[in-house]
Amino acid sequence: MDAGSVNSSPSSSSSTSRYLKSQSRFPLQEQFLQRKKPRENLDRFIPNRSAMDFDYAHYMLTEGRKGKEIPPASSPSREAYRKHLAETFNMNRTRILAFKDKPPASVELFPPHFFSSAPQDKSAKPRRHIPQTSERTLDAPDIVDDYYLNLLDWGSSNVLAIALGNTVYLWDGSNGSTSELVTIDDEDGPVTSVNWAPDGQHIAIGLNNSEVQLWDSTANRQLRTLRGGHRLRVGSLAWNNHILTTGGMDGLIINNDIRVRSHIVETYRGHEQEVCGLKWSPSGRQLASGGNDNRLFIWDRSMASSNAATQWLHRLEEHTSAVKALAWCPFQSNLLASGGGGDDRSIKFWNTHTGACLNSVDTGSQVCALLWNKNERELLSSHGFSQNQLTLWKYPSMVKMAELTGHTSRVLFMAQSPDGCTVATAAADETLKFWNVFGAPQVARPAPKANPEPFSHVTRIR
Repeated sequence: MDAGSVNSSPSSSSSTSRYLKSQSRFPLQEQFLQRKKPRENLDRFIPNRSAMDFDYAHYMLTEGRKGKEIPPASSPSREAYRKHLAETFNMNRTRILAFKDKPPASVELFPPHFFSSAPQDKSAKPRRHIPQTSERTLDAPDIVDDYYLNLLDWGSSNVLAIALGNTVYLWDGSNGSTSELVTIDDEDGPVTSVNWAPDGQHIAIGLNNSEVQLWDSTANRQLRTLRGGHRLRVGSLAWNNHILTTGGMDGLIINNDIRVRSHIVETYRGHEQEVCGLKWSPSGRQLASGGNDNRLFIWDRSMASSNAATQWLHRLEEHTSAVKALAWCPFQSNLLASGGGGDDRSIKFWNTHTGACLNSVDTGSQVCALLWNKNERELLSSHGFSQNQLTLWKYPSMVKMAELTGHTSRVLFMAQSPDGCTVATAAADETLKFWNVFGAPQVARPAPKANPEPFSHVTRIR
């Protein structure tokens, strides 16, 4: 019998058992259905010894009948005394054998308010609708199809920067306008990385000729060029306040203080091949770097300037392919997610304090980029062959919540809007798509007015 079918009139214990099993998807009803009918399992009249009073039964079978056969002469007072004595010792019973126990006292299985029609808890959030298609698609001609580059970034001023060949374009998220920031000469290009400063006004541009340019997007002018640090192209950039960290094909990671003329303040050596992923933790104390040597490093600024034998805090070698996708968790400071290339295809989670790998999930395809949801415990990953999809994961269970398709080639780059809700993706199919994958922005509640302390307006009491 199918698990979802129901027996309308069970007539035996076996049919009742099947009936109960068929109702297992409704646990509350199942508890009520387990209560037996009054006549169930009582088809044999066998006395219940535990419910019988053998002393009283013996008395009724021997001495109790004598008084009825030869009634003694008694006065009204003696008869009243006999009745009172019988009531006191419970001798008015007529049955000797007991075939069932006394009915148990009723037990209230559920409190009365359990079945009340009160509204459900308002704190339970309804399941969010995730659109399966992009809400906007823009052309991105001449985008470089290179897994090791970082050509897309969304700044805090709601301006998206994308590098297409030798040119950096700006797309304003507030009005949808597009402008050209800079076009690099052929001998210096193409552009290999872009990254917005925290202020959303200044942007760093890494070049194929190993230089890094700093631009003011508001004034549309170049501020300076950082030279002398790298020997090969600069494919990854990361800001930490006034420190711009650059990663090159030469395997070096350099911290540049853009406020001073001699901008190189620290150099990290550990990677043996190109550095393709760089991300500072939200606290600015730890730096994660991934490379084409399949290694993931965790650097600590306090160790970089010390006399320690090694500069890195952790060298993690569990990935079996290039590590480009890196994302620090917004709700747990020491949690880092990393994604491996085509021969690895996994997303790994790390405790950066201890260096322990907390979990590893095989995604089935190349992991190109990772983004955390700022409002929910969710992680978004972009992939290459064969589906070229975006996958939304629930953390920490890593259950797939949605798979979004639309790109026809590997989704190399992802960037998140300042409100954390919209995600922009750029792929080798030369398209730029916008996805409303993280839901609508949360409306900030007004902060309650603080009660002023007594005499707060008085600066001095004499």
